[in-house]
Amino acid sequence: MFMLQSDIRSAIQIAATFCYLNPTRYESPSSRPVSVRTPPRLRPLHAAAVERISDRPPICTADELHYVSIHNSDWRLALWRYKPPPKAPSRNHPLLLLSGVGTNAIGYDLAPGSSFARHMSSQGFDTWILEFRGAGLSSEVANKEVKQPISLPSERMDSTPNKQENGVVSSQIPPNPNSDSCSESKVKVSSVEEKKEMAESDESQLLMTFTETFKRFSERLSNLIKEGSPDALQNSTLVVQIRDLSQRLGDIIEEGQRSVSPPFTDLLDRFSSTIENLQTQIDLLGKYNWDFDHYLEEDVPAAMEYIRRQCNPKDDKLLAIGHSMGGILLYAMLARNVCERKDSKLAGIVTLGASLDYTTSNSSLKLLTPLADPAQALKVRAVPLGALVAAAYPLASRPPYLMSWLNRLITAQDMMQPELMEKFVMNNFCTVPAKLLLQLTTAFQEGGLRDRSGTFFYKDHINKINVPVLAIAGDLDVICPPEAVYETIKLVPKHLATYKVYGEPAGPHFAHYDLVGGRLAPEQVYPSIIEFLTVHDST
Repeated sequence: MFMLQSDIRSAIQIAATFCYLNPTRYESPSSRPVSVRTPPRLRPLHAAAVERISDRPPICTADELHYVSIHNSDWRLALWRYKPPPKAPSRNHPLLLLSGVGTNAIGYDLAPGSSFARHMSSQGFDTWILEFRGAGLSSEVANKEVKQPISLPSERMDSTPNKQENGVVSSQIPPNPNSDSCSESKVKVSSVEEKKEMAESDESQLLMTFTETFKRFSERLSNLIKEGSPDALQNSTLVVQIRDLSQRLGDIIEEGQRSVSPPFTDLLDRFSSTIENLQTQIDLLGKYNWDFDHYLEEDVPAAMEYIRRQCNPKDDKLLAIGHSMGGILLYAMLARNVCERKDSKLAGIVTLGASLDYTTSNSSLKLLTPLADPAQALKVRAVPLGALVAAAYPLASRPPYLMSWLNRLITAQDMMQPELMEKFVMNNFCTVPAKLLLQLTTAFQEGGLRDRSGTFFYKDHINKINVPVLAIAGDLDVICPPEAVYETIKLVPKHLATYKVYGEPAGPHFAHYDLVGGRLAPEQVYPSIIEFLTVHDST
């Protein structure tokens, strides 16, 4: 798998180099200079274990974007940071936000006027959102070593100095005011012809390298499908899609071989979109192989340790808020640490629509129970939740509203503006590993959620925790109903437990996401959270 990704990265670097060598041919209509950069998603990770990104992607609306590596793993986790404004109250602890299953940071920062994270930072809390592996801007890198750019003959032959401004390469040659017009004309003609010959030579060599790279890529992909996958995967829809994309890729390469010059830029454009689709499908073969305990034992501890080093709280502790699965993780962390007699390093936690035991409720998540059969789960390596929800949303938001029940899973009536709801649905969800869903289904079995071995029941140790908990439920939350939330908070020692349900019989009502991003959350839900955090920030 790593070798496949290396080949993909090499091909993209070749494509980027072609744009650099032929700036006028690959310019947009506005004739902008071309920046020689490998796409950020596939850029090699440097050797450092942590990283702060100065140029944030447009999707990231935080003040800072940080990355932290996981020990003995190729994953690096994205951390969105929101720094308190100068006039905000001074706080003692940073605040960590954990989101639900198959979601990213956008749910906590949907828009300038609808941002849970920004609201918390305005109250003085140095706020961080963790994106778990496989979600949002978190990424897996095949090789952490710094890779050298591909060296091509033209780079060694081209003696013309290039001017670089703000990281953008320009090949403009300044005129020489001291030369006469005749000499100038000869030099220009000679220079144009020489550059044309060099460009043609470079194109041929680039195309050869490009083609050879994808021949190797196709061979390795075939071997992966034939030898490295279980029999059940051979005839799956996923493999059919990969084979189809591979054939399309081969057709593109053959077309590029027939004509090198103008069609080569079209080839690069088509390659860019095709390889992105292909990469996504390949990822499903092996990457989505983690479960709940990976988040609990690796992702969250790595993020907490990084935040502590950045913020240096005096008692070495954090405050934390978890929505849905994020709240389940906080409960599980407290249970595991108290069992092992370890300090959780948490000054207080808030859970929003979360429980360790759903057996007494009518949660809609019972739809996951068919995955309780491990054999069935292995046939469905991952669930493309983001693609499924995005595809279903038009049927839920437009007449004849065939899937209007989808809206009720997220928000109550009139609690979200339509444009914000659409942004949330189209951008917030990710692909979910079957192993993760498989473990989460144990929350619907007797005894509640358990670890991957099936022998440790997190619920059994909640009565011994020593961290204050505020558990919040929404009256119309069909994913984690109030009775499910109560099933866990009732086990917390009484002097440490606070339980609140939001929503009134006559309205307004709060569904699963409304506790975070509903229209009335800032005036009804947030004050209780801030009050709780303030009390336990000072103790």
